[in-house]
Amino acid sequence: MTEARARNYRVGVVGCGRISRTHFDAIGRVQGLQLTAVCDVNAERARAAGEGRDVAVYTSLDDLVRSGSCDVIAICTPSGLHSAQGVVAARAGLHVITEKPMAVSLSQADELVRACDEAGVHLFVVKQNRLNPPIQLLKRAVEKGRFGRIYMANVTVRWQRPQEYYDAEPWRGTWEFDGGAIMNQASHYVDLLQWLVGPAESVLAKTATQARRIEAEDSGVALVRFRSGALGVIEVNVLTYPRNFEGSIAIMGATGTVKIGGTAVNRVEHWAFAEYDDDDKLVETGAPNTNPASVYGFGHEGYYRNVLAVLRGEAKADTDGRAGRKSLELILGIYESAKTGREVPIPLRTAL
Repeated sequence: MTEARARNYRVGVVGCGRISRTHFDAIGRVQGLQLTAVCDVNAERARAAGEGRDVAVYTSLDDLVRSGSCDVIAICTPSGLHSAQGVVAARAGLHVITEKPMAVSLSQADELVRACDEAGVHLFVVKQNRLNPPIQLLKRAVEKGRFGRIYMANVTVRWQRPQEYYDAEPWRGTWEFDGGAIMNQASHYVDLLQWLVGPAESVLAKTATQARRIEAEDSGVALVRFRSGALGVIEVNVLTYPRNFEGSIAIMGATGTVKIGGTAVNRVEHWAFAEYDDDDKLVETGAPNTNPASVYGFGHEGYYRNVLAVLRGEAKADTDGRAGRKSLELILGIYESAKTGREVPIPLRTAL
């Protein structure tokens, strides 16, 4: 075994809020990765995250990257900080993992990609829903051509985020640090749509802020035309009463129709193809279905396993910076269309 393949990697997590514990748990289950540091500008939150763990605790990213305690930085801070913090880590020679979205503008995303390229470090964008077993089956069906010509595809996010959710963190729902329901809650679903059916050719959208006291939208719809000629629908809201109800993707083609649903694309709800494939047996047994405790699902562990394999030179990244940029561009196209009332071509003509 080469030195690279034998090497273990030390991981620091920056941002100890809502998603961080999912990262802590995933890192702890991957032999070859070790959580060695946590960081948050809120000292109490940083101390709480470090309690009971053999890790260094920081309240400054600069102090963390100078400490030499990490090989990899996982960024779990507000979205508007991802790019700038990733650039700091990359310039210190650290590999970068960033939660979705990788940035809130294409210029920020491009700056992060460029910084990682120039530093010779890897950039990973977390898209854990791609690893859900039902989604993996759906991806295989698409790659095998089981749908024939794909006519329609849609993603639906009908979730609940009460006003208290936004009031708890002042950055939530702001354009500078977060975006709205499409940029935040539906980011993974937009990614799945373009990953499975894309690339997109144009988008026409409407958004609204109907019930939450936030800058950005709490609901929106978009019509997507794909370069293949297929049409897509994106429907998102965080106003669903009384709790998270549905997170789904459906694809309809000449010889197949599939819907993956549940609250977080975790269950096969419909699976029909003209021609038999052994994957159909798996669906019949219910084997791909999962029952996650939250909409985050179980994919982070698999994502970190891929990170380790990439760092050891054994695999390619499931989602690197350039792949993460694609869904961000479609989201920004949705926002541009909603703002102007016009159909917006993809790729965008300017770096929004």
